[in-house]
Amino acid sequence: MRIVMKFGGASVKDGESIAHCASLVRKYAKDNEIVVVVSAMAGITDSLQHAAQKCFSEQASGFIKLFIAELTRKHYEAAKIAVKDSTVRDKVLNKIDRLLDELEKVLLGISYLGELTRRSEDYILSFGERLLAPIFSGALMSIGVESVALSGGDAGIITDRNFGRAKPLPEIYSIIRSRLEPLITLKKIVPVITGFIGVTEDGSITTLGRGGSDLTATLLAAALSANEVWLWKEVDGVMTTDPKIVPEARLIPEISYQEAMELSHFGAKILHPRALEPVMRRRIPVRIKNTFNPDGEGTVIKESSNSVEDIVKALSLIERVGIINISGAGFDFAEIMADVFERLAEYKVNVIMVSQSSSELNLSIVVDESDLEKAERVLKYLENGIVKVSNVRDVAVISAVGAGMAGTPGVAGRIFSALGRNKINVIMISQSCSEYNVSFAVSKTDGRRAVKVLHDEFGLSKKDVGQVSASLSLR
Repeated sequence: MRIVMKFGGASVKDGESIAHCASLVRKYAKDNEIVVVVSAMAGITDSLQHAAQKCFSEQASGFIKLFIAELTRKHYEAAKIAVKDSTVRDKVLNKIDRLLDELEKVLLGISYLGELTRRSEDYILSFGERLLAPIFSGALMSIGVESVALSGGDAGIITDRNFGRAKPLPEIYSIIRSRLEPLITLKKIVPVITGFIGVTEDGSITTLGRGGSDLTATLLAAALSANEVWLWKEVDGVMTTDPKIVPEARLIPEISYQEAMELSHFGAKILHPRALEPVMRRRIPVRIKNTFNPDGEGTVIKESSNSVEDIVKALSLIERVGIINISGAGFDFAEIMADVFERLAEYKVNVIMVSQSSSELNLSIVVDESDLEKAERVLKYLENGIVKVSNVRDVAVISAVGAGMAGTPGVAGRIFSALGRNKINVIMISQSCSEYNVSFAVSKTDGRRAVKVLHDEFGLSKKDVGQVSASLSLR
């Protein structure tokens, strides 16, 4: 059996957790061909992004010295604990030194020039994964598993030049296979590959977007015709909702690709929103497993789910969003819509949900809170005395997802009746023709209460349904 395993977050937060993950790989590598994908150590990508912005905005040579010293300390400590063999450890520490020396020079250059491009920011963010991969690979070698650390580019993840949200090129599958197949079949080596990052055809480092390590894992799985992808996280699998909101939330043993995509788009950090595309075409299951409960079955994401008896299977919540409203009359609606979305795409505004009325020009667009002002600014050109552009702040979006909703009459009525009985006002509604989800916006202050109300309404906490809990994180 061939398995692509991805580790990240709290799973690799320190030396002990890295050593634990390495032991899991050794356990499964005895009878399977394993490819490992790693994210950065917990918190490192955020600290790299902060450092890049600080160096861009001010002369920060003193800060850079302290920052590099702290990164050195964290990765040295992790390597000294995770890599048991002293000879292997020395090689890993030398690699860390070279990488951090490279990073220090880049940050100093940004500080002196006062210039930070998207390309240079991607380069800086890549260091988190590039620092962890040799530590993880060293941890494997020190416990008797032959391994090699590779960057995403080394493995064949070739992308376009859309820095910050790069897209893999269509021809990468054959490239990946030609580079990795000899390692895992002929040499019996476990490659440890940096997630999240790729490389352009001319060698510039790119990133696939936050959470992109999941996409790296599924791209590799599709290229290598893997039997499964295992995403090791800090939860038992996919939950009916975030247990921080509803403590009685339970685990969903299996979920379809379409349901998982709906949930990931609407705020559930199950996996990268684009991660399922490569494996869907090849019908490769994705299993979410708990690093700290490895014997648990977790949640399997596959082509179709058997548990369609659950009308609503899960609820997700996005709390930090706002709405852009475009209203008026007397214009070609299709022309206005095309212009609006072209402008939003040009300025990299992430559109979460759309609702429109064609009786007059009235278009409502949910965007990330961080994009709200930018979205309003780039669309202000539409205003002409008839058309008006405005915003609504402090909004939350709830999405109810389930394959069992398709063809079941009255689901939307049941949702909104329950909200009405609990005096929760709905600001905006959107439902796809697939009937896999009903999404709506409410005041941010009502968001969590709305989730609790619907979780009770559809009996998602009932123990007799036979499933117990994992986690949909909030955006």
